[in-house]
Amino acid sequence: MVNTMLLHFSLLTLLVCALAVFLGALEVGYRLGQRRQDRTDDPDKSHTSALQGATLGLLALLLGFTFAMAVSRFDNRKTVIVDQANAIGTAELRSRLLGAPFAAQAAPLFRDHVETWIQFKNAGTDDAAVKAADRHASQIEHELWNIAREATAADPHSLPASLFTSAMNEVIDMHEKRWRSLEDRVPDPVIVLLFAVSALALGQVAYSCGLNGRRRQIANVTFAFAIALVLVVILDIDRPRHGLVQVSQESMIRLQQSLAPTPP
Repeated sequence: MVNTMLLHFSLLTLLVCALAVFLGALEVGYRLGQRRQDRTDDPDKSHTSALQGATLGLLALLLGFTFAMAVSRFDNRKTVIVDQANAIGTAELRSRLLGAPFAAQAAPLFRDHVETWIQFKNAGTDDAAVKAADRHASQIEHELWNIAREATAADPHSLPASLFTSAMNEVIDMHEKRWRSLEDRVPDPVIVLLFAVSALALGQVAYSCGLNGRRRQIANVTFAFAIALVLVVILDIDRPRHGLVQVSQESMIRLQQSLAPTPP
């Protein structure tokens, strides 16, 4: 739910919101530390510093762990697009071996299929356009499967028909893998935990500053900005349809160009 809601915000909005939360944590932490300054001795300050170091270490671990999760899912989405383009290309090549009338029927369907998946990616966060492209792709796959079924029925011992049927099965399987790759994102509890630990760590840094009576505003704000920036980059990598870091469609585009009808 949390990660889905963040899909609709721009990177700048996410950065400003994260920075506002972290600056608030810095201010609250400093004021709390300032209130206890007169009642705090050296052992208390040492204990606070130890807790601060432990929390910062935990934050570093969570940032690295979450960044790795987001990047692994990003890499998987790239792999799925390449595999899908290869599966469609293989099926199209095998369809040429079917002979008349099946090869002629399949050719325009494959071109339309590739174009539909490109539209699916270009739809971005427009849910209506995404669902329309998905339905169209499913319809085309159904028509291509009917061609495979008819070719097999016409000659049950045909090797080209058997190869084409196997390739179409892979194309249909890749449809679900493509959807799954988009839905496989960093879990919401991890995102919430990351923001909570970030705010806690910054609050403890400011609390320690309050105990010592020195705000160190420039250093703390810079640190808060750096953490907010890292969090926004993680969220951007984890958003498959929106943001600066997007999976390339070059494999599909090259396939589309290779399937373009030859001019007379």
